[in-house]
Amino acid sequence: MSGPLKGIRVIEIGTLIAAPFAARMLAEFGAEVIKIEAPNDGDPLRKWRKLHEGTSLWWYLQSRNKKSICVNLKSAEGVDVVKRLATDADIVIENLRPGALERLGLGWDVLHGINPKLTMVRISGYGQSGPYRDRPGFGAIGEAMGGIRYTTGDVDGAPARVGVSLGDSLASLHGVIGALMSVLRVKTGQGDGQVVDVSLVESVFNLMESLVPEYDLLGHVRERSGGALPGIAPSNTYRSEDGGFVVIAGNSDPIFRRLMQVIDRDDLADDPALTHNDGRVAQSAMLDAAISAWTSRHSTSDILAALETAQVPSGRIYSIADIVADPHYAAREMLLQTSLPDGTPVRMPGIVPKLSDTPGAVNWQGPTLGEHTDPVLADLGFSPLEIEQLRNTGAVQ
Repeated sequence: MSGPLKGIRVIEIGTLIAAPFAARMLAEFGAEVIKIEAPNDGDPLRKWRKLHEGTSLWWYLQSRNKKSICVNLKSAEGVDVVKRLATDADIVIENLRPGALERLGLGWDVLHGINPKLTMVRISGYGQSGPYRDRPGFGAIGEAMGGIRYTTGDVDGAPARVGVSLGDSLASLHGVIGALMSVLRVKTGQGDGQVVDVSLVESVFNLMESLVPEYDLLGHVRERSGGALPGIAPSNTYRSEDGGFVVIAGNSDPIFRRLMQVIDRDDLADDPALTHNDGRVAQSAMLDAAISAWTSRHSTSDILAALETAQVPSGRIYSIADIVADPHYAAREMLLQTSLPDGTPVRMPGIVPKLSDTPGAVNWQGPTLGEHTDPVLADLGFSPLEIEQLRNTGAVQ
């Protein structure tokens, strides 16, 4: 493994999305990620969404660069394996229900006592404290209670969801940020490891811009607005003559003038009442109608060409087929050509962010269940006989 996180050891005790996605990002940049999976079935993500030869394609992406060891955490011997891993680990990432690790004998007090330098990232629905602490929480609930579902959808329609697991992914990103801040504190000698407490609800809520002061000071509740961006105008989705949809963001003062000139509305470009955003917001419906009148008379390609020439931010809405065919994605190495363990060629998403000197890398796709159990245990000092004994007792698989 190489990368800026080379030498960082991560223990992942999680399933499905939030903790595994956080660990995946660390693994892509050089961290040694040891994923602990339950015997027999492992992470349920292995069977989620579309499968190839019985294994989820999402699994191969979510678990790339990770080592899989199969440990029975319900056995004392299995718990001891995790404790030995923790002695020289830098980060533990988990997304079990609050209190679950404590019941297994692997809570923060125990692991911190073994390794004071350890950082523990704990991702849960509502956080490790508070009256909702013990409620089960999935990403969809985080999106609902974090505020984003209420503001998403058509004006007169029901709240809508984004078509991916947004709440989980946002929690993962917050977990990575917190983990790196904590490890930096340790590595620079400023203190010991600490708990990074990440809530799905709070991770979504952290994106909700000025909703709180708008409500607290003005009593304003931001409602659903379809494709528009509330309080910022003009910024919306407009239909073209050929039935396509184009997103146009003409919401800075100079960009607005250029947009109005493109659509042959110099009268609006020169209107002093529309010079600044607050004036445009007051007449956003009129501006959307003017822009729609123009887009409805032109093809999607002509609209985008005209707006690009005028330096007005715009773009058509991409499906995955559009993404895969787009030359910019290819040029940015966002579509990596790789292969599955059986040799089947497949493209996978590239790595974000792009680092100039120490870029991330994909060294292997998601491993088979328990693929690295023996070498990881040997690295911890277990003899072949001890590993066989652990296997015979069911502590490892």
